[in-house]
Amino acid sequence: MIKDFDKIILNIKQMNLPQTDFVKFMEDIHDPFIVLIACILSLRTNDKTTYPATLRMLKLGRTPKDFLTVNLEDLEKAIYPVGFYKNKAKQILDIANELYYNYKSVVPNEIDELIKFKGVGRKTANLVQSKGYGIPSICVDVHVHRISNRLGIVITKEPQETEFALKSNLPKNSWSEINTLFVTLGQNICKPIKPDCIKCKLCEYCLFYKNEHLKNNKCCINNL
Repeated sequence: MIKDFDKIILNIKQMNLPQTDFVKFMEDIHDPFIVLIACILSLRTNDKTTYPATLRMLKLGRTPKDFLTVNLEDLEKAIYPVGFYKNKAKQILDIANELYYNYKSVVPNEIDELIKFKGVGRKTANLVQSKGYGIPSICVDVHVHRISNRLGIVITKEPQETEFALKSNLPKNSWSEINTLFVTLGQNICKPIKPDCIKCKLCEYCLFYKNEHLKNNKCCINNL
């Protein structure tokens, strides 16, 4: 167990930070297929763009079977302007097709099986486990990776290293909430550049803040 982790989580919750509509959506949706395709849309795209694109996509279908009859151009139009929308539209239709014919429309709940689908990495697979199936899992995106390192919870170079390090050192009952809490903290306060440390309740735990404060005698101003 990482020292002070429970206090870190409690302090983040006490900040009562606003969540984006997309984060709220992913918290409330417990359908593995919808979690999967919404997460694909979110890759390299901000939440303000991803959320309305997700809602437009779901008007075309909500199950693998629904997407068998969706035209590629119609899906591209629905999800535009998410990043790489043409590639993502094809990925979603290919995944729907594979799920329907090879998995009886049931999204796998194991990471090793999920990452067999084209365009699905460990970040997406962990999110499907966590949000879609309620299985304890840690989805490591840029926010989770950055904040975990800033707090000194891990010392890693790559998100996959962070995932394994967190899973090795944190109790399972905390895994699934880490992504939502750290994403919200990262979007509001602990940003990549010029984090708003004055408003943060984690400075006493944050090695990054302490190092920058000693060097500059002021709040963090540099990128991680």
